[in-house]
Order: sequence, then structure tokens, then C-alpha cells
Amino acid sequence: MRQIVLDTETTGLDWRNGDRVIEIGCVELLNRNLTGSHYHVYINPERGIDAEAVAVHGITEDFLTDKPKFRDIVDGFEAFVRDAELVIHNANFDVGFLNHELSLLGRAKLDVLCAGVVDTLRMAKEQNPGKKASLDALCDRFEINNSARTLHGALLDAELLADVYLAMTRGQESLIMTLEEPVPGSAEAGGVLVERPPLAVLRASDEELAEHARVLQDIVKATKGSCLWIPPASEAGAPAG
Repeated sequence: MRQIVLDTETTGLDWRNGDRVIEIGCVELLNRNLTGSHYHVYINPERGIDAEAVAVHGITEDFLTDKPKFRDIVDGFEAFVRDAELVIHNANFDVGFLNHELSLLGRAKLDVLCAGVVDTLRMAKEQNPGKKASLDALCDRFEINNSARTLHGALLDAELLADVYLAMTRGQESLIMTLEEPVPGSAEAGGVLVERPPLAVLRASDEELAEHARVLQDIVKATKGSCLWIPPASEAGAPAG
């Protein structure tokens, strides 16, 4: 199971108003383990950046002047995320921006390129209704060190989100079953198949049956006839008076 934890930074809040992606950060999970593989790029948006956005992520127009444009990095981005499940906090925001960038180049959108999207913001709200669900709040809840997060940054936020996601879904790894994995002890797993001998059936002797009946009669006397192990005469096959 390959998952890509993804985050973006943008020039503003709405791609419909012409805002663009300026940073993409991704980290890879394979069977719920961080592989160390990541994808990170700054992008020249070919437009200005809102002052409010700069206050959030600290990325300026001057910094992005010599950075590649989205059309220059799209092949590498698609190759990294292709066929993986995406894990994104507030997925509608990032997916909307990335789909817009892809559509400007006539490329397939993420729902075609990837295997699906997990929205950790929605997941957090479902798990803890009414509680704060920002990335910082989740880091606090799951005791994940986010002291380096003085400003938003796509790669750092993706790394933090990966830790948050694993903490939020802890226990699900026991539900992951590999169909190709051999059954422990089987020949495929290197074990030796041994034919079991038939089970021996030990029947009570006449003496043991007589002793058992005697004990039951003692119980009948002690309980004045209410012994559960002795059925009524009609049930035992005795003729009904």
C-alpha cells in the first residue's frame, strides 16, 4: 500500500480567482512506514502573491523569480504521486489547486492519476467532533513535536502530517493483510506438514459408569430430587405411568 502525504503553498486562497501553487511537498509511506523518499519543489507562479499568504508561508515573489514553472515540474510530480493514495489535510483546497494547474496544461486530474484521497481534516473532525482540527492542534493532541513550524512550509507540513496520520490511524496496520503471505507453519512458509494420527476415544468402563451413577444418586438425596444431570423418567425413556 503506497501513500503520498502531500501539502501545497499558494499565492492566495482561491484558484478560481487566479491563485496558483508555489510549493509542493510530499513524503512517501509504504505499508504505513516512512520510506525516506520525498518530493519537494518551489514553483514560479507567474503572478503576484497576496500579502496575507506571504505572512503565512513567508515565500516571496523575489524568492520565486528563478524557480521553475509548473509546466517544467509536472512530469516529476506526476511520476511521484502516480497510482498512490494521497493523504492531505483539508484536501479540497490542495486538490482544487493542483487540478487547476494540471487542467491548464491539459493533463489528467488527480482522480485519474492517483488511487484516491484521504482528508485528515475530515477524519479528525469525525473522530473528535467539536475539537480543534488544525495541523498544530493535532500535533499537540498526538504529542508530535512541531516546534520547527514557525511558518507554513509544504515539505515540513507533509512530514508532520505523516506522523499525525499514522497516530490517528494507529491500529489499522493490524487490518492490512497480504494475500500472498504464506500461512505460518505451511510448506510455503518453510514448515513441515505432518499428518495427524486419529484422535483416541476413551470410553468409561462399567465400574466408572456405576460410580458415576452412585455420585448422582447422592446428589439427588442431598438436593431432594433436583439433580440437573438426571433427566425426568419420561425423558429417560421410562414408561409414562
